[in-house]
Amino acid sequence: MVDRRGATAARLDDAALQALRADDGDARPPALYAHALVRTLDPDVGDLDDADVLVAGGTLLAVGRGLHRSAPPGTVVVDCTGTTLAPCVAPAGPGAAEPVPVLAPGHAATFGIVPGSARGPVEMLVWYPDRAAAVVVAGRVTTGDDVTAPAPVPGPGAGRRSVRSAHLGAWRDETGYLLQVLTPDGRYDETRAGRRHAYQGSFWVAGDHVVYRDDLGFWAYGTVRDGTLHHAGYRLHR
Repeated sequence: MVDRRGATAARLDDAALQALRADDGDARPPALYAHALVRTLDPDVGDLDDADVLVAGGTLLAVGRGLHRSAPPGTVVVDCTGTTLAPCVAPAGPGAAEPVPVLAPGHAATFGIVPGSARGPVEMLVWYPDRAAAVVVAGRVTTGDDVTAPAPVPGPGAGRRSVRSAHLGAWRDETGYLLQVLTPDGRYDETRAGRRHAYQGSFWVAGDHVVYRDDLGFWAYGTVRDGTLHHAGYRLHR
């Protein structure tokens, strides 16, 4: 349907949402995801109830309340009532942009749309294929199957980045069973029970939260509290 502003309105399961999947570059219409709980992960902005996210050309143009009232003509307005929008790490294959740490104007439009009001820690907001209603990667809507199959897993020499964080370095659990090293190139290496390189992969840091993607393809999460890294049931210290 078309509202009085000339914007096409859609539910998440509407055919209009399918139009945003098209791989037609700049020909894709602007999209406005409306009436969601928006977890910006920006400490200066925080969470926004009943807020909107405007996307065009793969970029976040605006984030805030009431944007749907002045959507540009031709904008596809997706009603996200009852969902949460949050930055996500999605395995989008070779050449994909780096994961977006915050939902803020000027950043690449990469976020997950999760059913319900997800107000928990960042671990609950990283995209899970079986929980997301939709995933937007660089402005393009995709499904869980589209993103994960067959997403190549980057090897140790791929996707090197430069990471700045106070949490870089070596962490060891209280029993000596687990040693984890976070390096400035965005890679981690774990020794378990004396077995070197037991697990290796990439990691991303958002404040005191660490998101891991192992080279085997699975995800893990950690949180630093009072100098202790809580990860996979372990308590690690410097």
